[in-house]
Amino acid sequence: MTRTTGRRTVVRAAVTAALACVTACTVSDGPSDDPGASPALSGPAADSLRDVERATGRAGSARVESTTVMGRELSLEAAGALGWGDGLTGTLTITYTGGTTAETMRRLGTTAMEARYLPDAYYARMGDTFADRVGGRHWIKYVYADLEDLGGGAGAGFADQMRSTTPQQAVKQLLAADDVRRVGEETTRGRRTTHWTGTVGGATAQTVDVWVDDRDLLVKKVERGRTRTGELIQTAYYSDYGVAVSAERPPAADTADFKELLKAQGHGS
Repeated sequence: MTRTTGRRTVVRAAVTAALACVTACTVSDGPSDDPGASPALSGPAADSLRDVERATGRAGSARVESTTVMGRELSLEAAGALGWGDGLTGTLTITYTGGTTAETMRRLGTTAMEARYLPDAYYARMGDTFADRVGGRHWIKYVYADLEDLGGGAGAGFADQMRSTTPQQAVKQLLAADDVRRVGEETTRGRRTTHWTGTVGGATAQTVDVWVDDRDLLVKKVERGRTRTGELIQTAYYSDYGVAVSAERPPAADTADFKELLKAQGHGS
């Protein structure tokens, strides 16, 4: 294999792995976040869930721990803190634990990645093998607007999906469903919670379950559905609401732009 071919292979693998992380960390496939939309749910259940939506939204940030499985494509664990008061911000450590994406990451010399979310872009830190092929740069920058412009619609909705990763989005999904029910009281990570469940829209039926504490804050969320590679399940836990969140842009000299990487491989936009 020539050095040029090897470089293209590494870059392609890195871009694919990091984009898979974007998708896995934003699996929500429910209704759009349209402020003018009328929720299907009404009555006391709707009132309770609206209280949760408002309280979680006001909190502005939280620590997050999640696991995601997307069929044979990937399984991963994520941990860190996210804020949503003024656009999505925060930092997560992503560890790929299985699937074809984990195999891709192993070829890059690591199965862990740091992800930084800013209101206009997402940054993924790759391993030294990637850096060796792109002039010593460790980070890939994905500007959301550039992702939206990907040919064939491959990146359509990424910015909206990013916004959907906030915990109150799961509650908005339930408010737009018509089969929501209160399952009952349960203990979740040592806290007394109320469990709600419902089916939301999308290309296929997807179930959303949330567990809410006595402050109307989400403690746990589970989403289940189907993808082209098999079953999807994501479980997320939230704690330390209001925690200080920061996400600095990586140094420009250590960052490769996703769009420019594609152009260098002859893919254009």
